[in-house]
Amino acid sequence: MLIRLLRTHLGPYRKPIALLVLLTLLQTSATLYLPTLNADIIDNGVVSGDTGYILTFGALMLGISLVQLMCNIGAVYFGARTAASLGRDVRAAVFARVQSFSARELGQFGAPSLITRTTNDVQQVQMLALMAFTLMVSAPIMCVGGIIMALSLDLQLSLVLVAVVPVLGLAVGAIVWRTRPLFRSMQTRLDTVNRVLREQISGNRVIRAFTRDAYEQKRFGRSNTELTEVSLSAGRLMALMFPTVLVVINVSSVAVIWFGAIRIDSGGMEIGALTAFLAYLMQIVMSVMMATFMFMMVPRAEVCAERIQEVLGTESSLAPPAEPVRELAGRGSLELRGTDFRYPGAEAPVLHGVDLVARPGETTAVIGSTGSGKSTLLGLVPRLFDVTGGEVLVNGADVRRIDGALLARTVGLVPQKPYLFSGTVATNLRYGRPDATDEELWRALEVAQAKEFVSALEGGLNAPITQGGTNVSGGQRQRLAIARTLVQRPEIYLFDDSFSALDYATDAALRSALSRETEDATVVIVAQRVSTIRDADRIVVLDEGRVVGVGRHHELMADNETYREIVLSQLTEAEAA
Repeated sequence: MLIRLLRTHLGPYRKPIALLVLLTLLQTSATLYLPTLNADIIDNGVVSGDTGYILTFGALMLGISLVQLMCNIGAVYFGARTAASLGRDVRAAVFARVQSFSARELGQFGAPSLITRTTNDVQQVQMLALMAFTLMVSAPIMCVGGIIMALSLDLQLSLVLVAVVPVLGLAVGAIVWRTRPLFRSMQTRLDTVNRVLREQISGNRVIRAFTRDAYEQKRFGRSNTELTEVSLSAGRLMALMFPTVLVVINVSSVAVIWFGAIRIDSGGMEIGALTAFLAYLMQIVMSVMMATFMFMMVPRAEVCAERIQEVLGTESSLAPPAEPVRELAGRGSLELRGTDFRYPGAEAPVLHGVDLVARPGETTAVIGSTGSGKSTLLGLVPRLFDVTGGEVLVNGADVRRIDGALLARTVGLVPQKPYLFSGTVATNLRYGRPDATDEELWRALEVAQAKEFVSALEGGLNAPITQGGTNVSGGQRQRLAIARTLVQRPEIYLFDDSFSALDYATDAALRSALSRETEDATVVIVAQRVSTIRDADRIVVLDEGRVVGVGRHHELMADNETYREIVLSQLTEAEAA
């Protein structure tokens, strides 16, 4: 998975990578040539006392060192830029794929896991790429080149390398093999820590209301301890890497000096050649150490790459239309024909055979007991998820065939739990229509009964809004969400229990102003309050995912027992009449 991910996203950067490899090759060649020059200076200059020879070849070594430095700077520059670009592209790809997910895929992965995969997992892959470009490209060149140069100096002494390199390879490979499952567990437990922390931050008021601080601290501590334990286990194994490499380095250095001294004593080797051989041995071992750095990161990066590919490889259940409809013939008509919806693996459908018609200029209300499928029904219209049977038609066209941008302009949804983004009142209101004027914003706020409290805020339209709208009350949040949809001016308005946080007076004033503002549009309201929907032109009664009644308030009170039970649970007989 790691190779596949890198191959896919490094494709556009072939030229910088080729230049990086060329600069690394030049730098490594210069590094390998320096010990040979040094040996030559010792054998032909220092031993014979030829100062001119020393100065001439010393200047040559200085020039080669300068070339090595410049090539190294260039290689690191291109490597860092390419690795950063890789991280940017992978994050963008994951973000784009997540944006295409329906509620089904979002629930499958979970928000904490998706956040970890987009940030921490991508960072691990990016760091691996950076280390590969700055260290790993030069490591094999240095290792192979060092072995060749060592063989050219003394074939017999090079037998030490035959023992050193395999031992290092086996030791590093064994450690990496043991750490891979630990890194997978580490990323999973990091997801758990993020999930628990996210729940505790979002549910802070509930935790305090029920004085569950101690319990939540223990729950977070347990998750944190589990992550710490697996991190320590992986760290202990990784800590064996450097001692193992250092032991091999020291033993091999002693062996080279020992056998090299014997070779010099017998006249089969020069002192300068032994010095160069030791330098090449260190270069070979250093290249193995650089590879060790990589091997320390590869297991975790490989696990992260698998998790990233899992997101990128998941197709959204909301498949884009092959030939999207880009123009709609009618205006504001909505129809559900025999609509079914079933969650994957569910025993029973949430909606079964639902028929509903909503027309422009009319208000259609949907009411039912908790869990009857009201919010699910509204979610099918803007394609938050797709029907598993039947059709949802907007202006006579199936929503699965309508272009996504066109559908978003045609249908406006005010969700049951309104969400505001960090920014200002104005940026939130312009979310669906960036070119809206200030006058249009104030008009929408007036209709939504939010003008008074926005005017009282310091800055008015430019008053700051925190993430989630936590610096305003629930009722204010609902009214701002309604105003945001009014600014969009869609043909079909969907209100998913959007008046529940309002007092009765504000609710009545808002619905009165809303009826004038949307008199030419189609309005569908899901509500629990009977007072909110009793004046609707058409009331649809849902029970266990089925339509069990359609009519006006007085008709359903007379003929529909389910509707009558809901009404009388809130109102007296006289109030209902």
